[in-house]
Amino acid sequence: MEDNDIKRYVKDIVETYKDESGINFIDTINLPLRDRILEVLDLLMEVVFPGYTGIRDVTSSNVSFVIGDILYKIQSILDEQIERAFLHQCRLKRSDCTGCKLMAKEVTAHLLKELPSIRRVLKTDIQAAFEGDPAAASYEEIVLSYPGLRAIAIHRIAHELYLKGVPLIPRIMTEHAHHETGIDINPGAQIGERFFIDHGTGIVIGETAIIGNNVKIYQGVTLGALAPAKGQSLRGVKRHPTIEDDVTIYAAATILGDIMIGKGALIGGNVWIKDSVPAGVTVTMSRPELIYIQKKAK
Repeated sequence: MEDNDIKRYVKDIVETYKDESGINFIDTINLPLRDRILEVLDLLMEVVFPGYTGIRDVTSSNVSFVIGDILYKIQSILDEQIERAFLHQCRLKRSDCTGCKLMAKEVTAHLLKELPSIRRVLKTDIQAAFEGDPAAASYEEIVLSYPGLRAIAIHRIAHELYLKGVPLIPRIMTEHAHHETGIDINPGAQIGERFFIDHGTGIVIGETAIIGNNVKIYQGVTLGALAPAKGQSLRGVKRHPTIEDDVTIYAAATILGDIMIGKGALIGGNVWIKDSVPAGVTVTMSRPELIYIQKKAK
């Protein structure tokens, strides 16, 4: 391969960057940095579950110092990254943003202020997982090893940023959780206390889904929309299910649209639901016809 070949390849590749600002990051210094977001997410998880990674030796005597040190780091990183996210939004709207820095500081302060409340709710999630899973030996086992709890914890952090209108960053956080756990929870979803995801792989919970208290969901469940093909025209429209308190949804159930699953309902595995379900009702599939084929003797 000759130098002229490389020069030609470079020219051809660079030509594809023109008028494609949405799929490259040239001259976009106001975009948040994914690695920094994941760094701050790890720090936030250290605050929520102090000492669980073993990176910091946390004791009763030094816990205030350790948490204080982590919070200063979180504040420094988040202030910058949230400001970048707001600046990016302003650039897309072609508007001048003179208050992005101040808004970023206010959002960071809000998240840090809410961390005690997030911990309180997560304790109810852990308790629900322990009480709902006979295989769980301890709360610590759930924190250290349950993908459902990991996805819920990240969602509860990202949701606070979502509520404050922060672009990009909440989705980066929850998609990281999706990558780690196979559980896809949009940061816009509203989720009550004592939420238990058992096993978890393949769960999808859409942006406008609302989930009440004491809800249990098994692997492969979808709380989705009916008309995703309409795309951006549905932005801001309630298009996902509302799940009331004390509902259990078993594996591979698909629940679509802006419908209501009433309090205490039980949704069986593999069902496909597009209409609301009254409170206390059980929905199951008809018993499948099983076919047994005897292996022929040789």
